[in-house]
Amino acid sequence: MQVSESALAAARLIDRIERLSRSGVPVHGLNPAQWDALRYLARANRFSRTPAGLAAYLGSTRGTVSQTLIALEQKGFVMRRASERDRRSIALGLTERGASALDEDPLLAIAGDVAAATGGDAAPAVALLEGVLRAAVRRNGGRPFGVCRSCRHFRDDPAGAGPHYCALLREPLSEIDSGHICVEQEEA
Repeated sequence: MQVSESALAAARLIDRIERLSRSGVPVHGLNPAQWDALRYLARANRFSRTPAGLAAYLGSTRGTVSQTLIALEQKGFVMRRASERDRRSIALGLTERGASALDEDPLLAIAGDVAAATGGDAAPAVALLEGVLRAAVRRNGGRPFGVCRSCRHFRDDPAGAGPHYCALLREPLSEIDSGHICVEQEEA
């Protein structure tokens, strides 16, 4: 594949930034994979907070994710329970400790660097990186994990049980869930 020098330079910068964001002093004794899991659980809707959803989002194996979740549970950052939709499945959630740890997320320092470099308007950079991410997800056969309200299955709830509705899962969606990422998301 032939790419321009500037495209290759951009890819190298993204790679280096990603590595630097993961190489800092461990906060709360968490490694990069554990931070990734906490971030995902904070952003995922209730249908997507599962070990399989986390593995798909991270592009990882279920075994690797299982070990990460065991460590997070032992450290008191994550809790597991039987799914309300399917008692055979596991639903994951952040504990109070897990949610408060995200206030000290090392990724916040990179976000501050982005804000400073863009003068506070990172929207053009976000649009560019979203396009790069979509292409990478398609190339790797992954799932997009977009926000519920941008999904083709998103509806206003016809039954009035909630403010919104997922036509795919036939489930009401809260305002909070409609703003979170979903394993089932398909662009509208």
